Amino acid sequence: MHLKRITLLTDKYPTNEHYPFTLDVLRQTDSINFTTPVTFFVGENGTGKSTLLEAITYKCGIYIWRGIQRTRSTSNPYELMLYRYIEAEWADGSVPGSYFGSDIFHNFTQILDEWAASDPGVLQYFGGESLLNKSHGESLMAYFKSRFTIKGIYLLDEPETALSPHSQLKLLKILKSMTTEGHAQFIIATHSPILLACPGAHIYNFNSVPVEKINYVDTTHYKLYKSFMAEPGKFL
Repeated sequence: MHLKRITLLTDKYPTNEHYPFTLDVLRQTDSINFTTPVTFFVGENGTGKSTLLEAITYKCGIYIWRGIQRTRSTSNPYELMLYRYIEAEWADGSVPGSYFGSDIFHNFTQILDEWAASDPGVLQYFGGESLLNKSHGESLMAYFKSRFTIKGIYLLDEPETALSPHSQLKLLKILKSMTTEGHAQFIIATHSPILLACPGAHIYNFNSVPVEKINYVDTTHYKLYKSFMAEPGKFL
């Protein structure tokens, strides 16, 4: 492992009235250990898994590409401050890495094309051609295949978005092969029961407070998909 543990400094939180410091799961979870090359965060929308993933990203010194920032009716000065109240324990010093968010990936591909206008060689890192020339799913797979060959830590927020089940299986194989080689570590927030089946991965359940490990077959995702496939009519 590159990143061994993160500790939440709950006693130093600056507020208990503003998001994300209002989330019970972030107030009552002391730490999360990373002892396997692939770690998953699972839970319903709004449970805090993506929020914590972004905070860990910032704590690792990794830049998050953002799209166009729109004016809001109200602002929250605490929204991006969680990383300041996290301690990170590394196995042998910090390593480089990257963050993937399905909602900001298109913005990244546009910036990449702008870079390529002055330095076409940059596209060699992404399959040799513009990611904008591919379908959304194809561009995602091209990005994953190229980026994950580099030693580092990779944080992914719902990478299954826009991927067919078959492409999710391809991503699952990439995760397995990259971690077998021993140079990559992944922390992934997901709703995909296909990705959650990654051999040897640990799964942290954000539906519980505090966060706790959960077996694959005990996740809501596995149970729901299994039940639906067995008898889809009962859900209608």
